[in-house]
Amino acid sequence: MRNMTAHWTGCAVLALTAIWTAPAQADPEFILDARLRSEMVDQDGLAETAQALTLRTRFGIDSGPDHDFRFLIEGENVSHLLGDFNSTTNGNAAYPVVADPEATELNRVQIAYSGFEGTTLTLGRQRVILGDARYLGNVGFRQNEQTFDAFRATLQQVENLTVNYLYLDRVHRIFGDDHPAGDWDLDGHVLTADYTAPAGQLSGFAYLIDNQDAMVLSTAIYGVRWQGQIAQEGSPTFTYALEYAHQTDYGNNPLSVDLGLFRANANIAHNGWSAGLGIENLEGDGSRGFTTPLATLHAFQGWADVFLVTPASGLRDIYVRGGWNVSEPPFGRSLSLGAFYHDFEAENGGGSLGSEFDVVATSRLNDDVVLQLKGAFYDGPAGGPADRNKFWIALTFTR
Repeated sequence: MRNMTAHWTGCAVLALTAIWTAPAQADPEFILDARLRSEMVDQDGLAETAQALTLRTRFGIDSGPDHDFRFLIEGENVSHLLGDFNSTTNGNAAYPVVADPEATELNRVQIAYSGFEGTTLTLGRQRVILGDARYLGNVGFRQNEQTFDAFRATLQQVENLTVNYLYLDRVHRIFGDDHPAGDWDLDGHVLTADYTAPAGQLSGFAYLIDNQDAMVLSTAIYGVRWQGQIAQEGSPTFTYALEYAHQTDYGNNPLSVDLGLFRANANIAHNGWSAGLGIENLEGDGSRGFTTPLATLHAFQGWADVFLVTPASGLRDIYVRGGWNVSEPPFGRSLSLGAFYHDFEAENGGGSLGSEFDVVATSRLNDDVVLQLKGAFYDGPAGGPADRNKFWIALTFTR
């Protein structure tokens, strides 16, 4: 499967042909997903404040199921309406990074087959989000989505058990084709299994990724996760999760890697209010930290994205959160508010790595439009990482 990328043009033609020639019982659906977003970043040590206004548009067609097949093709464009920022490809090094470079790409082109009982097979460039995307995700917060040239088999042949196997051939990262690290050739195997019982869900996973373009990122991760819920009608709902993962060197990695990850959280929710606390501990050996470069990293260790790469001393993130789903919003269909506080320190040595406060408000204005306001405020220790504040206003249209 090493030359899988060479076949994407043929897959695109096949997908389009199948969609347009599908019989009437297939119900094709046009894809339109647009997000207009303003992002401001003020970071100590940089002369300028980043002011970005970007527009992300995805457009395509989904054939709908037809005789056990389904075909999808989707393009993506990211445009800069205001470009006073470092996109990672525009050369504006005096500005903080807003990792939304201009791009026009084939985002997805895939063929799925579900003719075997309890099994779905998907081949092509596809969106992959496994679990909460801690190890493999689409980096959906950024404008240019991360997608994979991959084969995926999802098996649900045993009651309450879901098994996924993926072969990963190439990852198209958020930085786009103009960035030297915008694509990585992979030789990756992923296996996950989730079993749901009355008391909760037990998950096991293995991510064996041989990175052909960044050899030091070739690793194997094995882990297990348990998550549960305690709920009674009229009473608060309590949820919790425990997870451990171990990372070693794999494939062509010239380095020796032997690191662990532990995370746990507990949350309580009642009448629209929620609160929680958690810890995520990523080991470091003094040379490198536990790393997950294919994850949706923005969702972890604070929205200021200070720790997209785990420090060599590791990272311990202890956090608390609160939320409120407003029962009668003053406008729109729904309104949710949330806040996080993170305290960071080195896992190896225990020195302070700063703290962060994050806030978000999300309103669904109607069936198609979502408005979101979001902020991240990171206060770093003396000697760095540097203090920074980030603000976002985003309007998303999907249909």
